[in-house]
Amino acid sequence: MTNSYFFIGVAGVGMSAIAQYLVGKGVAVSGSDRQFGEFLNGNAEKPLVMSQLEDCGIKCFAQDGSGVVEGLTAVVVSTAIEDSNPDLKRAKELGIPVMHRSEMLAKISKEARTIAISGTSGKSTVTAMVYHILEYAGLQPSVMTGAGLVNLQAQGKIGNAVSGKGEWLVAEVDESDGTLVRYEPEIGVILNIDKDHKEISELEQIFLKFSQNVLSAGHILIVNDAHPLAKKFSAGREFDFGYESYVSVQGIDFKSVGTHIQFRVRHGNELVKFEIPLPGKHNMENALAATAAALRAGVSLHTCADALSSFPGVFRRHQILGTFNGVTLVDDFAHNPAKIAASIKSVQDFTEGRVIAWFQPHGFGPTRFLRKDLVDFIAKTLRPMDMDFDRKNDVMFFSEIYYAGGTVTRDISAGDLADDLILKGCEAIYIADRNECAKKMLEYAEPGDTILLMGARDPSLQEFARSVKQLLENR
Repeated sequence: MTNSYFFIGVAGVGMSAIAQYLVGKGVAVSGSDRQFGEFLNGNAEKPLVMSQLEDCGIKCFAQDGSGVVEGLTAVVVSTAIEDSNPDLKRAKELGIPVMHRSEMLAKISKEARTIAISGTSGKSTVTAMVYHILEYAGLQPSVMTGAGLVNLQAQGKIGNAVSGKGEWLVAEVDESDGTLVRYEPEIGVILNIDKDHKEISELEQIFLKFSQNVLSAGHILIVNDAHPLAKKFSAGREFDFGYESYVSVQGIDFKSVGTHIQFRVRHGNELVKFEIPLPGKHNMENALAATAAALRAGVSLHTCADALSSFPGVFRRHQILGTFNGVTLVDDFAHNPAKIAASIKSVQDFTEGRVIAWFQPHGFGPTRFLRKDLVDFIAKTLRPMDMDFDRKNDVMFFSEIYYAGGTVTRDISAGDLADDLILKGCEAIYIADRNECAKKMLEYAEPGDTILLMGARDPSLQEFARSVKQLLENR
């Protein structure tokens, strides 16, 4: 009998990736999402993601229990699905097995030759880079990631999954809900470990279990020697990447050239020049990680360099939307202290004028948890006025915290972050309404400046970036 799975919350980025992959492998998949109900009840336009899923062969239902029927192999849920969900309740009534998303991904990863990319920052970009290299090399890989590949989105697809004919699967694996401990891939990569959803001590235990899983299975573990916490999990410098001469994949001679970066990579006796159409030294580290993984999959160093020279980029991962009337606009998923600092630094590398950064925190709990770290990282990264270069100081804008629902204590505001930065001598401005904030940013922006938009989780951030772009075009 053919397997058949129902995904509750199938429009979510992690869920939709697995659903699309399974359909590509000939598995029957259906699913529901809250946003489908409004359309199916005739109260809203059809969501684009619903059409994209249906185009893949996934049957879509309202989240009312109607799609959960007898005969399903299992119902798949994410951590966000609560016990009161009508589909989940119906599955339990019918005695249908319930699987967590990570259980399904772990099951899939055991059936393929899997390269699993982990870390608190850069996972989506590195996963996309590895996939791009293997695809360029003719290996026809599969991929599942947390963000759409720009070239796939240009084809009208969600862009976060491909079910290839080859034996390799490149997958982004998540530490935020602790499910990283379920995986034991053929090649495991640890990019970095920074405070994000959990305290460092808890994160270290999660990454320890992941590394033990990989090594106890006799598989390959690759870590970032340039990151002090990731480095502790090294299984041997001959597997790792970084900047020191003793690692397997060494990056040297970094140079920023406009919105591109150049550097050389040494592997064994080879030394090859890389140029990547992305800004920022953190993207050099991402490229080194992708190269280290691809080399272990049998791809040559020269092929890695050739492939990454045409890397199309990832949706909202330092995505340069263009330059309008002299002002460049960048949209980024950055939301934790390390990511925000890296994103600002990347913009500083290619911006003649100043950086006008904007951040919308998500969740009152996470903002409270990260408050001090956010302020410290941002304060260290923003540049003061520089008379020698005739450049004004960088400035940080905030709009109010994105609230996704649920019971929360609202005892913190994004305005508190601005106040903390002002006390540290930075120019920080809080305007609760982001549309009003955008207007103020445009008052600040002069030719040569870059506006950097940062935030996560809020599905309307893409539309906000478009609105800022329109304001710049019409100014």
